[in-house]
Amino acid sequence: MVIESLKSLFNRDLNKLKDEIEAYQNEGQLWVIDKSISNSAGNLCLHLIGNLNTYIGAELGKTGYIRNRPLEFSEKDIPKDQLISKIDETILVINRVLDSLSETDLEVIYPQIVFEKEMTTGFFLIHLSTHLAYHLGQINYHRRLLDF
Repeated sequence: MVIESLKSLFNRDLNKLKDEIEAYQNEGQLWVIDKSISNSAGNLCLHLIGNLNTYIGAELGKTGYIRNRPLEFSEKDIPKDQLISKIDETILVINRVLDSLSETDLEVIYPQIVFEKEMTTGFFLIHLSTHLAYHLGQINYHRRLLDF
């Protein structure tokens, strides 16, 4: 039941991320930073893709994904359709990995120390879902404030 709930949340929010990226009227605005907004929507999108592909895809799904976290925040001007494609690929990875897990797997200690302490896989997956939702909200505000 928890796995299906997580799957539902990840799918909902990743599809909403696609909607937000597609909603930018001016594609160049995806990469704009202004005043105290230090991360563009495009870079937050890349960050979310890298984060999920690392901690769910590579670690739990053994996909072989190799993260370049600094590039998530420095790369610019990737076309909208490429961002959407990367989100779609991430959705497929998330669904495949979550489908491979059992409820018992959620109680196992996550294989990596991420926050300087052990945590269960279930706890960390919940964290990843809230991390996605947090940055999704930032992207929504970024678009509504800066895309004109």
